[in-house]
Amino acid sequence: MSLRCLIVDDEPLAHGVITEYAKDIPFITIAGHCYRATEALDYLSRQQVDLIFLDIRMPKLNGLDFLRTLQQKPLVIITSAYEEYALESFDLAVCDYLLKPFRLDRFLKAVNRALELFQLKKQNTGTADAEKAITKNEEQISLKVDKKHILINIEEIQFLESLGNYVKVWKNHEFFLTPRTLGSFELQLPGYYFIRIHKSFILNKKYVDYLEGNTIVLKNGQQVPIGKNFKGIIKQLLNIED
Repeated sequence: MSLRCLIVDDEPLAHGVITEYAKDIPFITIAGHCYRATEALDYLSRQQVDLIFLDIRMPKLNGLDFLRTLQQKPLVIITSAYEEYALESFDLAVCDYLLKPFRLDRFLKAVNRALELFQLKKQNTGTADAEKAITKNEEQISLKVDKKHILINIEEIQFLESLGNYVKVWKNHEFFLTPRTLGSFELQLPGYYFIRIHKSFILNKKYVDYLEGNTIVLKNGQQVPIGKNFKGIIKQLLNIED
């Protein structure tokens, strides 16, 4: 399986970095290069892609406004030198946010995640639109726990923690261990509640009490770590100024 990718960035150097990294990744095919978001709109009207590497600050139309115009959205990895757009980006369901300059190992993590989400969409859609098969707006979610399937109210989930090929779904001070990936939950859970704050943690925003150092403290006293690339998101979430 190969992902057809489009690079949308006004900096030729950024195109060169991504193209060079992609040469070492067999499932990534760079199908096109656009240097303006308006140019990308025209490209997508003629060509289909699976993944976009998208810059934000570009002339005339910025990357996030471009993303909002798309009715059929491919997977998107943001590539930006500015962390202050991270919260807004994740609300638009991007699959990762790379801060420039990024290394090959970080790029590889991002595209592996994109491939995982792409495969999940394919599994969930047997017919046309994968997004219709993802239950973002349902009030409950089904979890496989041991040999049982249980239903849990989405709004009662406080946070999710990745544990290898399993995820801990925390509710109060107990958790349900289910054989899924964190990425699959990120596709399914509604963005107005849930936000990625760490490569291994997704948080329900309504349970946040306060921020202390690199830790979010929940209203029940539990603590969740903040990833170094997600600090800007949390500051925006809690309206904290430097």
